[in-house]
Amino acid sequence: MWNRTLSVLGLIGLAAPAAASEPESWSFKFTSALYSERATPLAHDQNLRGNLGEHTTWIGHYQRGGQFEQTRLGYEYTFKLPFGQVIPSLQVATQGFVGGAVTGQVGSESAWAIIGFGRTNLKPYYNLSFDPNDSVVLGAAVRLRPQGVLSLFTVADDRLGTGQKVTHLVWRERFAKEQRITIDFVHKTGSPEAGLPGLPGKGLTVTYDYGKFFGRVGREQNVNFTPGDQTRIAGGFRF
Repeated sequence: MWNRTLSVLGLIGLAAPAAASEPESWSFKFTSALYSERATPLAHDQNLRGNLGEHTTWIGHYQRGGQFEQTRLGYEYTFKLPFGQVIPSLQVATQGFVGGAVTGQVGSESAWAIIGFGRTNLKPYYNLSFDPNDSVVLGAAVRLRPQGVLSLFTVADDRLGTGQKVTHLVWRERFAKEQRITIDFVHKTGSPEAGLPGLPGKGLTVTYDYGKFFGRVGREQNVNFTPGDQTRIAGGFRF
């Protein structure tokens, strides 16, 4: 998975501080996902993400019938700063793909700006973030409740002349014990290539976490700026 969108969501997260007396150890998150479109074969993706302190790595494999498959590896590091944090990331994938991004948070614990920048070598890649990769990110987040954060950010193509802009309105809240809900509403405009007619659309994804387990369901129009609507179902666990 192109990891910048996950990094942005991490910037609006509600992570609890680790106990100072406990040594750091690896933690992992496994996600299995299905992607369904009417005109293409059912696709599936398996992703394993590992964290150790400021370090994050991932490995994943995507396959859509006999049409397309790709394996990817990635790494990111979180630099903690007095006024926020910066997360540079690098990803490589089969079929010659290489991409990198930098995402940052600037502000206080109650409100902060979100900024980012990404570049790829434009080799074949199935984009599982569903945002333009060669782009800039601008937005902001505010903590409206002790355990609730509202964010608004836009990922916009600044390289290929497609006019692609994907705006996310995200509400994330932790409630009860070990439970969290994340609601991500998407509005997008732009075309698949420069000079082609636009393919705007909307999308909604809801994720529910309970302890070490989580589930996700989503629906998006004109996914990745192609003429097809997609249903997404995912689930997994942490260990």
